[in-house]
Amino acid sequence: MKLEKLGFFIVLLLLSSSTSLAWFGSSKNKISTANGRNSILPYEQSSSSSSSSSSLSPSFLNRFRSGSSVVFPVHGNVYPVGFYNVTLSIGHPPRPYFLDIDTGSDLTWLQCDAPCSRCSQTPHPLYRPSNDLVPCRHPMCASVHQSDNYDCEVEHQCDYEVEYADHYSSLGVLVNDVYVLNFTNGVQLKVRMALGCGYDQIFPDSSYHPVDGMLGLGRGKSSLISQLNSQGLVRNVVGHCLSAQGGGYIFFGDVYDSSRLAWTPMSSRDSKHYSAGAAELTFGGKRTGFGNLLAVFDTGSSYTYFNSNAYQALISWLTKELAGKPIKEAPEDQTLPLCWYGKRPFRSVYEVRKYFKPIALGFPSSGRMKAQFEIPPEAYLIISNMGNVCLGILNGSEVGMEGLNLIGDISMLDKVMVFDNEKQLIGWAPTDCNRVPKSRDVSI
Repeated sequence: MKLEKLGFFIVLLLLSSSTSLAWFGSSKNKISTANGRNSILPYEQSSSSSSSSSSLSPSFLNRFRSGSSVVFPVHGNVYPVGFYNVTLSIGHPPRPYFLDIDTGSDLTWLQCDAPCSRCSQTPHPLYRPSNDLVPCRHPMCASVHQSDNYDCEVEHQCDYEVEYADHYSSLGVLVNDVYVLNFTNGVQLKVRMALGCGYDQIFPDSSYHPVDGMLGLGRGKSSLISQLNSQGLVRNVVGHCLSAQGGGYIFFGDVYDSSRLAWTPMSSRDSKHYSAGAAELTFGGKRTGFGNLLAVFDTGSSYTYFNSNAYQALISWLTKELAGKPIKEAPEDQTLPLCWYGKRPFRSVYEVRKYFKPIALGFPSSGRMKAQFEIPPEAYLIISNMGNVCLGILNGSEVGMEGLNLIGDISMLDKVMVFDNEKQLIGWAPTDCNRVPKSRDVSI
């Protein structure tokens, strides 16, 4: 069974230094600097410029934040690329890097020339970090360890190790460096924020992608959106719009008309991820009897995953729905666990969607009616390179997700998704994700 990219939300082990130092703490991984301190980072800290966020007055920041946002175009698709990425300019001088978008994790990191013991081939030269290390006892370091109870072998640096659900991992240290951001109000700022300098990565064959690093957009303090918000630059709101044709955009701050979206509260049962609890599952508009489902929205996964019971119910329903239809199972196609062939190869999901019905998750909302997150056939099917149609909803229990249900890229296509961390709400609405908004006045 070949999977493109498994959800990154589920493990996220930012291990304590007592564990990670078994990898990092030896002197062979450190370079002595002029002041006698040990550091793996020999490069000098870049100085702040007049356009940096730290030089802005509080009054300007108050006015700026009320209407500021950042929008980035993204590239990629669910199949065959298997992921979406965005280009960020980081460093002094700034250099472009391709980052894999992940709303299921917090830490942004780059493969890093510190030097790098295990780095994959990257689209750009390895990141050359500043020497502005995040200290071990800094709140930012505590946030990536997700605890205040961690050991510090080297006080002036923060070690991290992050492992994702598909056993993809990065080991390194936290540094502060400059991000060049173009805001929709026409202002360009150089914003100093923390990121990971990853000098030791593990890439399982099934999860490797040609990117320079990871863009963490989760709910934690180390997330890029949280750091921008803490500097008073944007509201703590992040969102994305992924096009079924490929591409789309992500955004920080307010670029949407909230009255146009369906909203549901973020779950109090899961404070780490963008999850909405107590969902009711329906097939073809009919209730399935599956309620109180915990659903996590995660761009770190190409596909959607249901728990074992919900998945088996889905397969049974599809089997009944497709009985007598001119498509048959195609076990020889290993693109995904379940594929079907027709009388002739399919070129588009729209040729075959008439044989399938929509799925929906009903979430609690402020009104009497549930907020319906509809998943039409084109948001759970792909056409393989063999011309077969394949089911893009997988059995999460087979990959260790137990009772969780993960809504991946495929089921969020052609919807604007908004995660409002200040109001603790998740919103969505169908829209044209090929139209990248240029300002907060654009309706999406």
